[in-house]
Amino acid sequence: MTTTEQKSVSPRAWAELLTLGLLWGGSFFAIRIALDEIGPMTVVLHRTGWAMLVLWVVVLLRGLPVPRSPRIWAAFLVMGCLNNVIPFSLMAWGQLHIESGLTSIFNAATAIFGVLLAALFFADERLTLRKGVGVALGFAGVCVAIGIEALMQFDIRSAAQIAVLAGALSYGFASVWGRARLGALPPMVSAAGMLTGSTLLMIPLVLLTEGVPPLVMEARTWGAIAYFSLAATALAYLIYWRVLAMAGSGNLMLVTLVIPPIAILLGAWGLGETLLPQAYAGFALLALGLVVIDGRLLRRLT
Repeated sequence: MTTTEQKSVSPRAWAELLTLGLLWGGSFFAIRIALDEIGPMTVVLHRTGWAMLVLWVVVLLRGLPVPRSPRIWAAFLVMGCLNNVIPFSLMAWGQLHIESGLTSIFNAATAIFGVLLAALFFADERLTLRKGVGVALGFAGVCVAIGIEALMQFDIRSAAQIAVLAGALSYGFASVWGRARLGALPPMVSAAGMLTGSTLLMIPLVLLTEGVPPLVMEARTWGAIAYFSLAATALAYLIYWRVLAMAGSGNLMLVTLVIPPIAILLGAWGLGETLLPQAYAGFALLALGLVVIDGRLLRRLT
């Protein structure tokens, strides 16, 4: 299924799509809570490790075949690196220096990068004029959200914003790799294998950078870990594949528009975060770019 393929959306699919947006939107808040006690690499290890265990239980209960080919497991390692290790780590580190709501806005650029990279790597995903305009609007939104001062005077906050954007770019490369190398596997097996590869990569990274993860932590830290690993990763993957089957990838891209408002509201309510007007203007431009790429609203208007 290509990123442009669209289906009619049932009320149930809309409900699950909104649920997915709520889960992912809340993950930025939960990660920021956990970062008060543990490092960003440890956060990522918890997120991938616990989710991996849950998804393998689901795979075994459904009787899905477990891949044995070394080539497939090598592909899982690469996918885990591109889709989890790099973006999760960069975004968690970024959240130490910028607001969780702003992180979610930059995360929305994933859809823009995905469209651009798909056009570069796949013949059936060519960049039409409409998509090109949408991509341009999306990148303009990113620049506005970053702000001219951040581009002219580089500091730790600027570095954090660039790190989050690099994570979004890594998500885009992951979508290309997943389609090219893992498209023939059942989605749930791909997700479990990817998280296994991520966890295997994160264990030595955590030991080298942050040491042995602590087992004694505050209850709110464990609660945050439970949320972003079990709800916002394991459960979210289960919902993701259901919505993809029911509504198609074109409709699923709309979840990108749901995540930032949720993250911004939670950041303001639970963390006392306030965003500059330029962040909201940037998100508006980015959202407009996604609407243009989606195309349905434009077709209705014409």
